[in-house]
Amino acid sequence: MEKEPITVSGLENLKTELEDLKNIQRPKIVEAIAEARSHGDLKENAEYHAAKEQQALIESRVIAINDLIARANVIDVTKIENVGKVIFGSTVNVQDLETEKKNFLQTSRSRRSRYKKEFNLFQKSNRKSFDR
Repeated sequence: MEKEPITVSGLENLKTELEDLKNIQRPKIVEAIAEARSHGDLKENAEYHAAKEQQALIESRVIAINDLIARANVIDVTKIENVGKVIFGSTVNVQDLETEKKNFLQTSRSRRSRYKKEFNLFQKSNRKSFDR
């Protein structure tokens, strides 16, 4: 099992997301499934299928977060000596030289960021069905 580097705040964010999924999102989906079942025939019930799909997505995210937490190698970036190099957890200020627009970036593991982005995109596309 390969350790996954993560910042202290990154670990806290994962724990917060996990609590939200378990204590808020799961019960909403269970209610949506129960309500969709009450409408009768499940074969042609789009609400039921959408709710089951959302449930599967939430459960897969819960499993992924639990896996990340179990493999977490927590790195306190405040205790790393700053020698002018960009390292894990660094916050970098950047400026577009053409537009002079300023922004900042924080380095992280792209795989975790990608899964989070895909999960959020799917949630937003299905929000109409579940936000009642």
